[in-house]
Order: sequence, then structure tokens, then C-alpha cells
Amino acid sequence: MITIKTKKDIEVMKVGGKILKKTLSQVAQIIKPGIDGLTLDNFAYKFITENNCIPAFLNYKANFMSTPFPATLCVSKNNVIVHGVPSKKLILNDGDIVSIDCGLSYKNLYVDSAITVCVGKVDSKTKKLIKSIKDSLNQAIRVAKAGNTIGDIGYAIQKQVESDGFNVIRELVGHGVGYQLHEEPEIYNFGIKNSGIKLKPGYILAIEPMATFDKTIVTQNDDDEFVTGNDQVSAHFEHTIAITDKEPIVLTK
Repeated sequence: MITIKTKKDIEVMKVGGKILKKTLSQVAQIIKPGIDGLTLDNFAYKFITENNCIPAFLNYKANFMSTPFPATLCVSKNNVIVHGVPSKKLILNDGDIVSIDCGLSYKNLYVDSAITVCVGKVDSKTKKLIKSIKDSLNQAIRVAKAGNTIGDIGYAIQKQVESDGFNVIRELVGHGVGYQLHEEPEIYNFGIKNSGIKLKPGYILAIEPMATFDKTIVTQNDDDEFVTGNDQVSAHFEHTIAITDKEPIVLTK
């Protein structure tokens, strides 16, 4: 069942979204070669809690996970697509890319967002991949309007990424969000125009395109991290958006 959020809910989620945006921006600013994942995670936890919010990922267990997630951030380096576990041993080196994914709860309403950050000097092909995914998220948001469909969102992502010469991750999805961290519907990163569930005002969606250079087998390791099958890099962006009777509202921008 897809839940409909009220205008009051959306106003609260705007506040949470601003705090989440600041969290990711602050984390991005301290990323540099040599920093470790635990340092990033501790920084985010402190920032979120000092702003009267609750880290949504910490001790959260989704139905696909074997154990609760132990951290505030997902820190996914290079071939880790999503759900990377931050630790002191996870060192970011010059030339790496890292996806920083974070969710929080503000006044019992959840928002979710992710960015991919370059560590030091990154090669031009990888930079193009990152730009393509960011562009695909913008294209998806443009079509996320009442009356359009989930398929329209997936089509917009797929068209942008594939026209840039890259490959969308099909096994992992975006989702509804708001009253819980993960809600219906699932938002695929590929699709057919005018197919699937029609969007309605009050739907809140976490749209999160992920892509790699080429097609890959996605596997889940013992830490519940999802990784590429051939160690190629992947990148990831995400925004929480509200469907309205006019233009969509990007709550985490």
C-alpha cells in the first residue's frame, strides 16, 4: 500500500530534508585521501543528533539484510554499489570515488539522500559516469509529476545513462519513504513510458539511480554490501521528492 502524505507532513519533511542536505554537504567537505569511513560516520552522527534528528540507518534492518546496519552512513567505495559499512579500516585513497548515503528521521518522518564524491584526482571516464547519474536523477525528477507513472521515472533514468554509454543497475531500486524508511512503491532505474503505478499528489519517493561502466553481476556480501561482479566502479545519487498537483518538490535539495 502506498501512503499519501499530508501538506503538513511535507512541510516537516522539508525541514528534515534541509538538515540531511547539510549533513551530506558537510561530510563531502571533509573527504580527502587518507580519511577513514568511521571518521565520516562519527561526523555525520554528531551533526544529525545535534540538529534534533535521529539517524535512520543506525540499527535498521531491512528484509533483505541478515543483520541490522551498524552505522549512520553507508560509505560505498569504488565497486561497492550501496550499503557500504564504514569502519576504521575503510580508507579512502587518491583516485577513489565514494557514495555517501544517509537517512534521518525528523519529527517521526523520514528522508533519504545520497551523493557520490571524488577523492583526490579521479580519471575523466569516472567523472563522466558520475555526471551521467546526476543528470539521470534530474531527468527523473522532471517527469515525477502527478498523472505520470513509475515507468516514466525508470525510463528517464535509463535513457540518460545509456545514451551516455553507461549501464544502469537493475537489481537495486528506489522506494517510497516518509512514515517509514522503506515504503512502497519500488522505483526501478529502468522502465517503459506510461507503465506501472500512476503518481498521485502526496506520494513521497526516494529516487536513486545507480550505474556502472558496463553490465555487471550484482552480489551481496556477508556485510550486506552490494558489489559489482568484476570490481568495476559504480556511482549513486538520491533525492527524496514529493509529488504534488504541480511540480515535484525536492525535499533534500
